Amino acid sequence: MKEDNLKQPLLIRVAPEDNVEIVINPEGIPAGTQISETLTAIEYIPQAHKVSLKDFEVGEEIIRYGQVIGYAKVDIPKGSWIDEHKVNLPIPPALEDLPVATEVPEPLPPLEGYTFLGYRNPDGTVGTKNMLGITTTVQCVEGVLNLAVERIKKELLPKYPNVDGLIPINHNYGCGVAINSPDAEVPIRTIKNLALHPNFGGELLVVSMGCEKLYPGKLFPDVNSENVVVLQDEDGFGMMVEEIMKKAEESLYRLNQRVRVECPISELVVGLQCGGSDAFSGVTANPAIGYAADLLVRAGATVMFSEVSEVRDGVHLLTPRTINEEVGQKLKDEMAWYDNYLDLGSVDRDANPTPGNKQGGLANIVEKSLGSIAKSGTAPIVDVLRAGERTKKKGLVFAATPASDFVCGTCQLASGITMQIFATGRGTTYGLAMAPVIKVSSRSVLPDKWKDLIDLNAGKIATGEATIEEVGQELFELMIEIASGRRKVWADHWGIENALCLFNPAPVT
Repeated sequence: MKEDNLKQPLLIRVAPEDNVEIVINPEGIPAGTQISETLTAIEYIPQAHKVSLKDFEVGEEIIRYGQVIGYAKVDIPKGSWIDEHKVNLPIPPALEDLPVATEVPEPLPPLEGYTFLGYRNPDGTVGTKNMLGITTTVQCVEGVLNLAVERIKKELLPKYPNVDGLIPINHNYGCGVAINSPDAEVPIRTIKNLALHPNFGGELLVVSMGCEKLYPGKLFPDVNSENVVVLQDEDGFGMMVEEIMKKAEESLYRLNQRVRVECPISELVVGLQCGGSDAFSGVTANPAIGYAADLLVRAGATVMFSEVSEVRDGVHLLTPRTINEEVGQKLKDEMAWYDNYLDLGSVDRDANPTPGNKQGGLANIVEKSLGSIAKSGTAPIVDVLRAGERTKKKGLVFAATPASDFVCGTCQLASGITMQIFATGRGTTYGLAMAPVIKVSSRSVLPDKWKDLIDLNAGKIATGEATIEEVGQELFELMIEIASGRRKVWADHWGIENALCLFNPAPVT
């Protein structure tokens, strides 16, 4: 987009029935700017924020994405800036009244001929990385394991150049918890499924303290003692570290034999997430991701979108897309479970948007949700997973996770993603060591500022330099390059990795 054009007032309206538009101009629109023959800004309106296209009276519907995002809290003159302070939150869709499987999309035409270079595993899964994972059963062992990991990285990894790295699966669970609580199944299955991640090549190494509630056999009933290090069985700190290193080297030797082979795109499991969202997310990055998601589904891959609190207010648009009543009911059940979870904490759903989201133009959780679900594309929803549950089906899947970036990312890894696509408007340095994370920016200002952190710019959609389809195709091709190891995402280039973060709704004792 030429600089002269950016000096003109530029705005986006998503649906014809919308009665607001959002500002594209990086510097915003000054008061007095004539936006059109019938619309003048009566106050300064920042980039990504909404301008009213009509005079609103108190209680009138404010519409964006063709949906009601709220009601006018005060009288709002035409040409005004509409921020969160002027919007009342609407009531969420009643779950019991939602139709299911009533508008199941027709199957998308197959997309054939696309492959990537991946690591085939004995259980039939395919990895995008070649990593050694070391699972902990309890937080107590973390200090010793971390010191052992430092030595492994320094002394052993250089001997095995085909291994991409080492990941300790540390967490704050395993003891001092209500291990038999019904909700304890969430962290337990998450830890188990993390240990079995496709990027670990079937190698299992577990470090246990020896007295914890989450003992190795509870996670892995058939675990071989050769795969377990019990710290309380060792004669002091030095022997603990040596035993971990000994077993780690045995696994590294086997992992070093792995080679990439040509695999169909149908073997990919791709997670979709967003964080640091803004009002552009739902019109640039997320729709482009949705287009790429459709391409993946057409190629037979598994695509997983998540974040319950960022779906709840748009769930009425999703239940009709479920393939049958069973899947539709599972989706409603997960929404209801989370409603109850928030009620127990005396938290309302609008606690989700952050100060940064609001500074980026998002008035409330409804507006954020409608933009978030654009990532899901147009395919039918074939399955619904509980948090940390392993995916079993090809196609578009909803994994019911919290929206917190690191909790969602951990749950998606447990569900089996081997790559994640992450949309951001405000920017984030988030990274997952276990799987590559492709960062897609919703606005062009961010990659201009963060050239060495953002992997793909979808902001050019807003300025008319590219279409949703063009950026979606670009993302699809980038995914193949990353999955094949021919390119690295910036987070992997710099070695940025965030700690795993379990979702534990069960009591801590």
